[in-house]
Amino acid sequence: MSQNPNLFLSVGKPVKDEYGRIVGKVTSFAMTPNGKFDAVFVEFSGGQFSKQPLDQMRFNGSEVTFISTAKSHSSVLCDQIPLIWRKDQALKDLSEKKKISNEMYLEIHNSFDGVLNQLKKDAQVLSEQITDEIATCNDEIRAMSYALLNLEIEHEIGRIEEEAYKTSFALLQENLKRTTQEKSDLELAKTKLSNTMLGDVLGSAQKTKTTVDMSANLKPELPEPPVVVYVKEIGKAGI
Repeated sequence: MSQNPNLFLSVGKPVKDEYGRIVGKVTSFAMTPNGKFDAVFVEFSGGQFSKQPLDQMRFNGSEVTFISTAKSHSSVLCDQIPLIWRKDQALKDLSEKKKISNEMYLEIHNSFDGVLNQLKKDAQVLSEQITDEIATCNDEIRAMSYALLNLEIEHEIGRIEEEAYKTSFALLQENLKRTTQEKSDLELAKTKLSNTMLGDVLGSAQKTKTTVDMSANLKPELPEPPVVVYVKEIGKAGI
């Protein structure tokens, strides 16, 4: 992120999520000794005061948008897991071509393996968090759907004035649209994460199969890298 001194214009301004809902306000910035922006201090709507990394925020003049932690972390993991896998396969290729010593291969391979295992653990934890967030969205969608139904009933029997009805209807529809979009984005993030993990598992299985074939045929051959296929997951509930 560029180190823009105009970021100070956002101090005291509201922080919105990606769907336009106000979630807090900017209170200050953390700076490095050489004067670069390091983090953002945000007071969230519930009163929680938190230091947020800059990559969780998007600044447009005085407008500040808080990027979903689940989505940003999922994107990082979906990039890192296949990358580490491919690096480990390239390392194995170099070892088989006798371009590095067996000692060096084992040392670096163990390092890659450790990183990959940790990334997979992080992905599993994140997947569970996303599942919980999707469930929350479903609860909110259900509640707003009932609110709309009751609004329609009361308006139909003449207990709510037209102007109040229109205002409430528009408000509920807008929030329903935002929550539905959020749920869709979370489902997509979870699907990408699941398919990345599936690609890694399939890649490991391919690696094992290739090792067996090499022993039988004496024809060394690297396994294909895992292929991540993004297929949108159907949610548990809808409108």
